[in-house]
Amino acid sequence: MARSRFELPPRLVDWSILVTVGFVAATGLLTLISGRPADAVVFALHGAGGLALVLLLFWKLRRVRPRVTMRRAWDRHTPVSILLALLAVAALATGAVWSFGVTPRLGPWPLLFVHMVLGALVVPVLLVHLRSRFRLPSTRDFEGRRTAMSSLAVVGFGALMWRLQRTANRVLETGGEDHRFTGSTEEGSDAGNAFPVTSWVADDPEPIDPDTWTLRIGGEAQRELELTYPDLDPENGDRATLDCTSGWYSTHDWRGVRVGDLLDAVEPDEGVEWVSFRSVTGYRWSLPIEEAREALLATHVDDERLDHGHGYPLRLVAPGRRGFQWVKWVEAVEITRQRDLGEWLVIFVSGFDG
Repeated sequence: MARSRFELPPRLVDWSILVTVGFVAATGLLTLISGRPADAVVFALHGAGGLALVLLLFWKLRRVRPRVTMRRAWDRHTPVSILLALLAVAALATGAVWSFGVTPRLGPWPLLFVHMVLGALVVPVLLVHLRSRFRLPSTRDFEGRRTAMSSLAVVGFGALMWRLQRTANRVLETGGEDHRFTGSTEEGSDAGNAFPVTSWVADDPEPIDPDTWTLRIGGEAQRELELTYPDLDPENGDRATLDCTSGWYSTHDWRGVRVGDLLDAVEPDEGVEWVSFRSVTGYRWSLPIEEAREALLATHVDDERLDHGHGYPLRLVAPGRRGFQWVKWVEAVEITRQRDLGEWLVIFVSGFDG
């Protein structure tokens, strides 16, 4: 089948798909921890990369269609190739639908979560596929003005389609422009506890008895402090947006105890750089100490006491961070010299032993 004017050579198409999938996967992971407006470029690059992948997949599927549609041309690797194509198309389709402001649920899962799962599955299936199909491009594949123009076409296609999609949202008023830069839609702002209750993976403890709960502050510090619920004086407040990676955001006035005041009370040692916040479930997350000082351990939201689902008796409010980093049901604040890298594993397994 003849190549179109701007189409890359076959092996360069395969190589470009690999690189683009890696780029989209990397930026997708970065979007999970990007919550500040300055991080909007990460989401733009992720979207443009996904749209560039559409063109590459079109070239790829156009070329291999005869090998897939003719059963006699199949080999033992063909089912994996078909599975990969289906996952890639489904991941791109769910991302495109979400970006246009359409936010259905597929069973118990929001569309954005389905998109993330499909995208994550593409990576291992692609690696299996490459074991039998991938061939490194030759030097000749990179030669000539046509290859340079084709490469620019891929990048330009992704950027142009991303810009057109944003424009279409405004013109058609589909709702996509009402999304926050993260892609999340507003739910339950300024309505007390009436915003969604979500838990990361299996993190879902039984209601906590405030009469037996305590908050411990310690670690690399001159002293350790232990507080009961009546000891907490919620005199500090912040207005902050909780942006959940499941696809919604909610803005509230939070009230509680400033973390910096707790740190001053225990006098951190010289050289400490991190503060870890631990839940009753074992779930934990760390912030750099200077950022942690400005964070809040909240007891109230919009003048309502936090309910259990939202972290009662105490939850971290970390402006600019994504929702899974706002640790709920906090029972310990640990000051450390180095970041606790084990938290990346713990957030996926906490709650399963309960």
